[in-house]
Amino acid sequence: MALSVNKQKGVVLVVSLVFLIALTAVAAALMQNTATDVKMSGASQEKVVATQEAISSTDEIIYNEVTKANGTNRFASEIADFPLSPAPTVSADDTTVVVDIANPYNLETDCPHSKSASSVQVFKCNVLQLQVNRAYGRTNASTIQVNSGIAQQLLNVGN
Repeated sequence: MALSVNKQKGVVLVVSLVFLIALTAVAAALMQNTATDVKMSGASQEKVVATQEAISSTDEIIYNEVTKANGTNRFASEIADFPLSPAPTVSADDTTVVVDIANPYNLETDCPHSKSASSVQVFKCNVLQLQVNRAYGRTNASTIQVNSGIAQQLLNVGN
């Protein structure tokens, strides 16, 4: 009996080493998955922040033009003045802006319908496209693009 107990002492060591290696492999795989999840979560958060900055930049441009922060509302400029030069600037980093004509053939058009009554003959509109591009990512290789339409009423003095 004592002889068989001495032979089993080496087997316990080998079995415990096999279990230790298996547990180490499982732990390493779980740590790798966790690291990937953290990277994906960070990238998702960065995209959400970039999207919110692009949307707020759109609001900033509209507010600055309508309140004449630069001295004039360039949305009410003649059709020939578009795209706006110099382009409007925003406070967000890595963000570019383009304001261009959205109406066909670059013509002043009737304004979109609204609840307030107005004469079709008196008011015309510049229908503009406001495009904000926000670069994001470790090397700014990805871009969020927010497009907005603006209809700026103009007094039709041609009649």
